[in-house]
Order: sequence, then structure tokens, then C-alpha cells
Amino acid sequence: TFASKVAACQDKYADASVGNVTGSNAVNVFLGIGVAWTLAAIVHWSKGEKFSIDPGNLAFSVTMYCSEACIAVLVLVLRRRKSIGGELGGPKAIKIITSMFFFSLWLVYLTMSSLEAYDVIPGF
Repeated sequence: TFASKVAACQDKYADASVGNVTGSNAVNVFLGIGVAWTLAAIVHWSKGEKFSIDPGNLAFSVTMYCSEACIAVLVLVLRRRKSIGGELGGPKAIKIITSMFFFSLWLVYLTMSSLEAYDVIPGF
């Protein structure tokens, strides 16, 4: 987002931009899912019906996401060392390698979650 870019350019370590992206995504998810589920629960309750959701493959996807998020944070912590130049700075080769690594994390998440959702690999 524009706010994240501005925060990254103005902050020495880009902490504000990472916080902005994380917070923005969290709000989108919590509101996007939370409001819809709350309204559905109210409608079902008003009709005297029980509202339940089959969790499906949520546990697998959340576990994959959290695992890869921990790896990404570890990479950012390692990249923050002065010898490298910071997570958004440093030599161009390091920036490209880090970007490719983060992209590969996304591809692994997408692939594994899809394979589990289509019962190609077993989930939890």
C-alpha cells in the first residue's frame, strides 16, 4: 500500500511499514471473516437454528502459514545485521536472494495448501 511505502522510505529500519502491512492484513481478515460470520450467526440464531462451520483444511493452512511466517521473521532478523545493511537495504544481490526466498515461501504455502485441499496429501 501507499502508506507502507511511505513508512518504509521514512523509517530507518522499516518497522513502521512492516507493522502497517501486518496490521492492515489482520484487520482485513478479521473484519472480512468476522463480520460475515457474526451476521450469519445472528441470522441463524434469530431463526432458532444452530450455526456451525466445518473447519475443513484450516488447521493445515494456518500451521503452514505460521511456520513460514516464523521463517520469514528469522530471515528479517538475520538481514537486519549491519554487515548486510538492513532488511530493506544492503547489496543488490542479497536483496534479490531474499526476495526470491520470500517468493518461494509463498509458492510452497500455495502448493502445499492446494495439495492438501484437494486431498493429494494428507492433512491433520
